[in-house]
Amino acid sequence: MNRRPEPVPIPEGLSPPEPPPGVLPRDHTQAILETTKQVAALLKRSGRPFALAGSVAAFAHGLPARFQHDTDFCVRAEDADVVVQALEEGGIQMRRAPEDWLVKGRSGGEEIDLIFELARRPVSTELLERAHVKAVDSVWMPVLAPTDLMDSRLAALCEHYCDFGDLLPMARMLREQIDWERLDRDHRESPLADAFLHLLERLHVIGDRSPDPTKAQDTP
Repeated sequence: MNRRPEPVPIPEGLSPPEPPPGVLPRDHTQAILETTKQVAALLKRSGRPFALAGSVAAFAHGLPARFQHDTDFCVRAEDADVVVQALEEGGIQMRRAPEDWLVKGRSGGEEIDLIFELARRPVSTELLERAHVKAVDSVWMPVLAPTDLMDSRLAALCEHYCDFGDLLPMARMLREQIDWERLDRDHRESPLADAFLHLLERLHVIGDRSPDPTKAQDTP
């Protein structure tokens, strides 16, 4: 019978190795998942539509767990009071944020963001209706559709935040589930998003994009 290998002892005076930059310790990763499941259960009881967003949503669609330091949920602005009350009644500490597009919460040491605007665009009923119901660590909940998830990431690109390193793995793993024609059409006028889509084209992650009609030249 195979026996589990004994853990390698850490020499006296040394600390356990730190995780790579940007990667949370495994217990912290599980803590974020537990908080995500708790919030989703309370939001279901509220009866108002919602969808999981952010890095945990990407995980739900099959990407490796590389969580940020919170869990994000999209809700409509008109539902804010109801969902905040539902979370507070479930034991989650809620607080208003300086920004007017989200409300923050905290449970079990983990941060929670309830988002009313996604990349400066209001969360709509249509956006939430397009969400896919997925199992997140065994709990079923609505998760932003892959196209909407990528759309929000492209819309968030700016001169102060332009990290293609996080977007590329998502594009590769979810490319069959994403409506690239829609994203090309919606982001053609955004230099940074357009540059990323051009990179995907050059890497053969997506097919050839149609020419930009605004740059067509008249032929004699």
